[in-house]
Parts: sequence; structure tokens; C-alpha cells
Amino acid sequence: MNVVLDSQPAEPGRENEDFAAAAHGAAVLLDGAGVAGAETGCTHGISWFSSTLGGLLLGTITAQPARPLTACLADSIRAVRSLHEDTCDLTYRASPTSTVLAVRATAGALEYLVLGDSTLLLADADRKTNAITDQRLDEVGRQLRGPVDALPTGSPQHAAALAEYRDALTGHRNRPGGFWIAGPDPQAAEHALTGAVPLEALTSVSLLSDGATRLVDSFELSTWPQTLAILDASGPAELIRRVREAEAGDSEGRRWPRGKTHDDATALYWVLP
Repeated sequence: MNVVLDSQPAEPGRENEDFAAAAHGAAVLLDGAGVAGAETGCTHGISWFSSTLGGLLLGTITAQPARPLTACLADSIRAVRSLHEDTCDLTYRASPTSTVLAVRATAGALEYLVLGDSTLLLADADRKTNAITDQRLDEVGRQLRGPVDALPTGSPQHAAALAEYRDALTGHRNRPGGFWIAGPDPQAAEHALTGAVPLEALTSVSLLSDGATRLVDSFELSTWPQTLAILDASGPAELIRRVREAEAGDSEGRRWPRGKTHDDATALYWVLP
């Protein structure tokens, strides 16, 4: 299995809340999230949640190849909940959550699951791309984040507006008409985007957190085919380096308004045989 992975925290020395891993014929990527400055009710933290859920999910989808990915995710969420519901209060609105990407190669097809705003980038033999992203979080976010985008990133006013935005966003989480993400409730798995693609039609699969896709979906400095070309030629580390370079050139968010100047960034690039 030819996999190249790079994952970097938003800032050196900070905890990385992303998680990605691969096993024979399968891979997962999770982008942990919470509400900045809010009590989470969890003593373990966001990184623990995303890495624990990711590890359990990867083990489940490989150990039970006939079980649907949504059922595997629900089982894994349930298992994580059982690990800390006796010590943590999971009724908090700001309890740790995570996006989820999962892929599994079985019976001539690549099965996939997408929950939250991470991106699955598929490439065929002609290097044509198909980017699969759950847009529901972005759709809700666009309705709420106007006051945030009007302020310089990193300013006290921006921080206050961002806290209000994230609190409002949490009110739409895992509700009809809102968006769905992995958290304490295993029912969220039922709302994931799923599908299957013939393996013979694919040459590579890339799992990307939203911190790694900023060149395309936030900065509009690249297209998906151009992003694939970077991964083909130089791998995930070069993609993330270019993201960091663009972020550094707009540290106050004047050109590209955003919640954080830098974000955790993870890219897993899997070349299929």
C-alpha cells in the first residue's frame, strides 16, 4: 500500500487536533473541532477524541470488511462514548467533535464515507479529479459568519466575534437543516455521505482536512487538478507548505477572511496499484 502522509499543527508547539492513518486497503482522516474558550465537559480534549475515534474506526472497517461504513462509524462513536461518559459530561454543547473521512477497498470497489467539511479527492487514469465534500457545514457557516469576516484576523474584536459565531454554529450541529459531525451521538453516522467507485477507475485517493484544502476552497489559488499535480509531484508536505506560505502572506485575513490565520493541516495521499 503506497501511502504518503503529512500532518502539521496550526502553529509549532501546538497540539494537532487532526488525525489520519492507513491500514491495508483502508484509510481514515479526522479533523477535530470544539468551541474556542468554551467548557467542553470532557477532560481528555479534542485531540484525544479525534485520534481515539480515528484509531477505532480504522480498526473496525478493516476487521469487518462486510459491515457498512456508516455502521462502523456508529459503532466507533459508541465505543468512544463508553470510554469517557463516566468521567466526562457529554451533554455540553461544546463537547469535542470531528469530521470523518473513511475509505475502504473491497470487492473491486472503493467505498467511501464523508462527514463534515474534509475533502476526499479521487483521481482517474487520465488524472481527472472528483472532489467529494460535505457542504452542509459551509452552507450554515456562510449564513452566520459575516461579522467575523469583516474584522482583521487575530484582533480582539475578531476573537470576540469568532466566539459568538462558533457558539451560534454549535446550535445547528447534528440537527435537521443544519450540519452533521461525529460527536457523542452515534446517530450522526447515518447522515454521512457515502458511495462506492470501481477501483479500476481510480489511480489515487487523497484525504484532506480543510486546513490542507485552503488553496482551493478558501484562497482560490489552486484548482483540484492543480492540487493533485502537487501531490503527484511532491507529496502532501509540499501542499501544506504552499498553504502555510499563502497564510503567512495574509496574516490579518484582509484578503482571505477566516476564523484562524493558520489551521491544522493534514493530507494523506494513497496511490492505488
